[in-house]
Amino acid sequence: MFTNRRDVQIQWGDCDPANIVYYPRYFAMFDDSTSALFAAAGCSKRDLVHVYGLVGIPMVDTRAKFYIPSTYGDVITIESRIEKINRSSFEVIHKVTKDDALAIEAFETRVLVGRDPADPSKLKSAAVPAEIVEKFMRG
Repeated sequence: MFTNRRDVQIQWGDCDPANIVYYPRYFAMFDDSTSALFAAAGCSKRDLVHVYGLVGIPMVDTRAKFYIPSTYGDVITIESRIEKINRSSFEVIHKVTKDDALAIEAFETRVLVGRDPADPSKLKSAAVPAEIVEKFMRG
C-alpha cells in the first residue's frame, strides 16, 4: 500500500513539565499525518468534500504503543500507510522513528461519512470510492 513519510520537529507546546511530549499531542500529529497521506496519494481532504461529496473521515478507534520518548527540539519521522480498506472504513498505521529507532506504533480506524440522504441533518457511512482504493493500492 501507499506510504507517506514526514518529519516533525517537537515544539515547546508539545511537551509536559518533564519536557516529554504529552501523549495527546501525538494523536494530533497522527491526524495531520493521515491528512498528509491522503494529500500525497492525490486525494486531499478538500477532494473528499468537493469531489466525492463526503463530510469527512472521523476516527472511530485508535491506540498507540510508546517505546521511546521525545522531547523539545527532537525531530521524529512519522511513516503512515493504509493497512486495510473495508467497504466504508480503513485502517491506518503510523510508525514513528527517532534517530532510526522505533519510538511509537499507532493504529487508527476511520470511516468515510457523508450526509444521510433520508435526513441531511444526520451523517451516514459512505463506501470508499474505487478511485481512492486505487490510489492507495499503487504502493
